Amino acid sequence: MSHSVLASNDLFTILKERHSVRHYDPTAVISDAELTEILELATKAPSSSNTQSWRFVVITDPELKKQLKPVANNQQQVEDASAVIVILGDLHLYEKLEQIYGSAVEAGFMPQDVKERFVENSNKLYRSLPRERMLEIVNFDGGLVAMQIMLIAKSKGYDTVPMGGYNRDGLKELLNLPEHLHPLLLLPIGKAATPGRPTTRLPIGEIVHWNQF
Repeated sequence: MSHSVLASNDLFTILKERHSVRHYDPTAVISDAELTEILELATKAPSSSNTQSWRFVVITDPELKKQLKPVANNQQQVEDASAVIVILGDLHLYEKLEQIYGSAVEAGFMPQDVKERFVENSNKLYRSLPRERMLEIVNFDGGLVAMQIMLIAKSKGYDTVPMGGYNRDGLKELLNLPEHLHPLLLLPIGKAATPGRPTTRLPIGEIVHWNQF
């Protein structure tokens, strides 16, 4: 069930009304089905060569959220939010190329011969990249999907806060993550107990340059 609290579900309204919320109603529950729907919509985001390098761990278990709290520098929103979506970047993203582009062929979006060339060339490219470059790719892709999650959540009347301040090694240990899954963001989602604080932005004239810097 949707819980929209916005006067309008118009995209521009959602963009203006989304704020980072740090205080959540601990009694609010978002169903697994709705969380899944949010993620399915969010993964319509673009990604490098459509590799879809994002991976998610959705934490709804109260005990696990308690264990996550000290990993997240004891920030209370981790425990009080309905769920915490852990966004990870898969440094072995090339392992999904055959599946991704095979499904594109099955859907009639790509000829078989084009798919085979693309998979072969992309495999060579991504497997040859240094770790630093792969980290850049998964971080960029993770940012794109995170923004989608936040906007979709807001359209449903939920709030979020992207968190980069947490212990990466502690998270890896808590979730027993394999080495190739790189932690990107913690993203609590739930019903706000108090509204997010409005913020200002730099004047557009200070950050935009036309045709030259």
